[in-house]
Amino acid sequence: MDLKNLTTFIHVAELNSFTKAAVALGYSQSTVSFQIRQLETELNAQLFERINHTVALTEKGREVLNYAHQIRRMTLELTQNMEEYEVLKGHIRLAMAYSLCDSLFDQSFPGFCRQHPGITLKIITAGTEEMFRLLNHNEADAILTLDSHIYDREYVIFREETVNMHFVAPAAFPLANCSSLSVADLLSWPFLLTEKGMSYRRLLDEGLAERSLEVTPILEMGSARLICSLVGSGLGISFLPDYVTQEDVEAGSIVRLNVTDFEVEIWKQLLYHRDKWVSPQLEAVLEYCAKREFTG
Repeated sequence: MDLKNLTTFIHVAELNSFTKAAVALGYSQSTVSFQIRQLETELNAQLFERINHTVALTEKGREVLNYAHQIRRMTLELTQNMEEYEVLKGHIRLAMAYSLCDSLFDQSFPGFCRQHPGITLKIITAGTEEMFRLLNHNEADAILTLDSHIYDREYVIFREETVNMHFVAPAAFPLANCSSLSVADLLSWPFLLTEKGMSYRRLLDEGLAERSLEVTPILEMGSARLICSLVGSGLGISFLPDYVTQEDVEAGSIVRLNVTDFEVEIWKQLLYHRDKWVSPQLEAVLEYCAKREFTG
């Protein structure tokens, strides 16, 4: 079996396009088509359905893709193990929630760069819907979400965990010491929130709508850390993940409010498409993200 044919097959499967695969590989489209036909003839199976200029894997194609990834991975491992030393090289595209950037690119990131000088990384901050669009079109290699729990057989969950959320306020907030608050008690106060429609802001709005309530923030922005700082300065209150507010809570500049009638379930998930080949460089980035972003 020609390994070049398997590599071409993987590219067509990931890009859902013979044309895009040809561009990525530097081949003509006729060469790509010929290699796929060779592979289908050798395996005596149709690997793709071609309907109205669309390309999709058949069930047999999905089965072959799993084997193709394994063969490609083992071939690469063999090549690397036969050499004394090889620097991992490659460009990885990671789509993620904006508020996760601070913890991912803290003082540990320079160490990752020194360990893997051949890996370049592109970060795309986006909402969850856009992340999955990028993943489905192979415009992102992996995504790091902060949203309601997502489970779909099309995606592999590399790591996941729940995220605790609280309404937070300045330390001098008049209701800070109340043992029990309702969310309605807070809505007359000025709010600082992340952008509408983005991850936990969307879930907050949906939870309020279920109670026939809504909030109009005095400020909306993407940076949860900056919002946290502004809350500490006394500008207003917010709804933020605990990992964002932890340092300020410990420093005593903000407090978490005991709102007893409002709870949303937020998950942090690191995922990639099941048809994606996990190269050594992608695996290195996934392992780094898991180490920095997940406690388990």
